[in-house]
Amino acid sequence: MRVLAQRLGSGTATLYRHFDKRAVLVARVVDEVFGEVELDADALAAMGWQAASRTIAHGMFDALGRHKNVASLLVDEVPLGPNAMAVREHCLAVLLDGGFPPEAAARSYSALAGYVLGFSIQLGSHGGAGRDANAQVSAAFHGIDPSRYPATAAVADSLPVPLHEEFSFGLDLLLEGLNQLRGTQYL
Repeated sequence: MRVLAQRLGSGTATLYRHFDKRAVLVARVVDEVFGEVELDADALAAMGWQAASRTIAHGMFDALGRHKNVASLLVDEVPLGPNAMAVREHCLAVLLDGGFPPEAAARSYSALAGYVLGFSIQLGSHGGAGRDANAQVSAAFHGIDPSRYPATAAVADSLPVPLHEEFSFGLDLLLEGLNQLRGTQYL
């Protein structure tokens, strides 16, 4: 609270007048970020569950990407603010309307949200790493001993995969996997 108060040019007493404890402030910040995820229920319903789920996941990832330090706050607490609840509601409605039984919809939403969270945390940990960091990693892969790491050497021109591309590729795999399991007893 002290650091936040300093950044705001205020005092901790002022913050505590508005938020009785840190957890309340954190919940509010997280919910404000979820408020940036713009979703239209009618548009989502018209897309079909896979496209709508992809849209929701990308919306969450983009919002968390704009606020790189927020994702780590989601590790300890399930967001229950009105904006987070609205995002969850949209996703669950899409899954239920897509033919997922209630338990499967809940588990599928949890898997999607966890996937988004994991990649969002990576965004925060990468900080400002961009082209320079990717160039260094690429150079490292190109400089390996191909007799010791032949598979890595064979794909070195494709490494590293940019995080946003990795996110989209993995999301498509996850959605296809959920599609294969939809309506089965596995979920």
